[in-house]
Amino acid sequence: MAVCARLCGVGPARGCRRRGAAREQRRGAADSEPDTDTDPEEAGGGGVTEDDEAAERIEGGRPLPPSVEAGPAGRAPLSLLELPPELLVQIFGSLPGTDLPSLARVCTTFRRILSTDTIWRRRCREEYGVCENLRKLEITGVSCRDVYAKLLHRYRHILGLWQPDIGPYGGLLNVVVDGLFIIGWMYLPPHDPHVDDPMRFKPLFRIHLMERKCATVECMYGHKGPHNGHIQIVKKDEFSTKCNQTDHHRMSGGRQEEFRTWLREEWGRTLEDIFHEHMQELILMKFIYTSQYDNCLTYRRIYLPPSSPEDLIQPGLFKGTYGSHGLEIVMLSFHGKKAKGTKITGDPNIPAGQQTVEIDLAHPLQLPDIETLRDFSELSRIVLEVQEQVRREEQEREQRQEEEEHSQQAASQPASPLGGEGAEGEETAAGAEGRTQDKAPASQPFVLPMGVISRNEDYPRTCRVCFYGTGLIAGHGFTSPERTPGVFVLFDDDRFGFIWLELKSFSLYSRIKVSFQNAQAPSREAFDEMLKNIQSLAT
Repeated sequence: MAVCARLCGVGPARGCRRRGAAREQRRGAADSEPDTDTDPEEAGGGGVTEDDEAAERIEGGRPLPPSVEAGPAGRAPLSLLELPPELLVQIFGSLPGTDLPSLARVCTTFRRILSTDTIWRRRCREEYGVCENLRKLEITGVSCRDVYAKLLHRYRHILGLWQPDIGPYGGLLNVVVDGLFIIGWMYLPPHDPHVDDPMRFKPLFRIHLMERKCATVECMYGHKGPHNGHIQIVKKDEFSTKCNQTDHHRMSGGRQEEFRTWLREEWGRTLEDIFHEHMQELILMKFIYTSQYDNCLTYRRIYLPPSSPEDLIQPGLFKGTYGSHGLEIVMLSFHGKKAKGTKITGDPNIPAGQQTVEIDLAHPLQLPDIETLRDFSELSRIVLEVQEQVRREEQEREQRQEEEEHSQQAASQPASPLGGEGAEGEETAAGAEGRTQDKAPASQPFVLPMGVISRNEDYPRTCRVCFYGTGLIAGHGFTSPERTPGVFVLFDDDRFGFIWLELKSFSLYSRIKVSFQNAQAPSREAFDEMLKNIQSLAT
């Protein structure tokens, strides 16, 4: 504020006395009136009308007058207040919207300039990507400042990716600015087993300005159009939604009609088309469980995984096949010599938030020729040998750590952190991965062994590289969970697979090709903390 005061000649800042009494008289008492407002909603407010002439000159691209370059008597301006209003509109419009309330507190002149809608139109466009013709708002009496302060700025914390708390099923919500609305889109995998098809999505809620008072929240769940809803921001990375008119979710045919409609939307088929009895039970169970929420949900923020040049492929979100549970969303992330697949959507066996697969990048697998690969027992033998090797290496590593601790205690020296050895292990993993890719051909033939079940028979018949990995299996209700050996198969930059040895099944994963905004983790530590939180909630 002291800087602003020196620039405009307001306040007891150092050097103000040198400007002379003449300029103080020109400025006038009105321009020196301080303001204590700090809310973007009030910046430029107070009932002062906008400077229409200045706005038109900026939007029309007219040349600025000579007074821009010179103050009184031809000298350079010493104060921002000596600049013409249209130039101040340009300057203020280039500042972040969150800084403008502080600027409005300097004096009434600045406050009057900040009532120019051109400034707020630019902030809406540059900060939130609003490309609509905001001049149309004049018909409703809503200004661009209202859109910025009462809609975009107020609900900025809910933009991005979120996981709803729907028991073991989870979900993926993307909240975006869409024109003059903020909309929460629920992303759904394609119908089973078409894993390469694009994602489906449907709106769950929307927020917009109907009048100048405040933003309106509407629930979009059901088939009767938008109706009254409510959003509460619980804390920084958590918010909740509530529908105030759940009768809009009901259908005239009762629960049976609601179930059949949900089944067509969720699975793309009717119950008569599903002959597997166990699959029918799982589908009915999911409908009963999820429909009880009536779009009254709590959401927790999730981030896209950070990437590095050493990653095997670009990390991100993938659709994967999970047998009778259908398609589910998995997040692939890299952690040194490990890669992890975390469920964003889940099922009663392995709920959302759990780590479904883990890939050991330090232990590549050399697959046999195509004919030998058809023999499941041969593939099983190769994987179990690597599993035993991994077990021995872990025992040796634990033994070395214990010996180092004993030797350090005997020498009365503080124990050195184990991070050095971990870093060395990561370099070894990266080296092993690089050597594997150097030795292996660009692609090699691939076929599933006889007896391995795949929901999608249209899997790639060539692969780049394979690694040893483990997959998480459990009974219903996440009972008796255990990690079992398997094979990670990298097909290309956008597809990979996993062979579950114990289940004799194959999961195919395909990348979700959607550009999500406001979803990048602020740091690697923040992403790791997010993974830990969603896994603890699932447990």
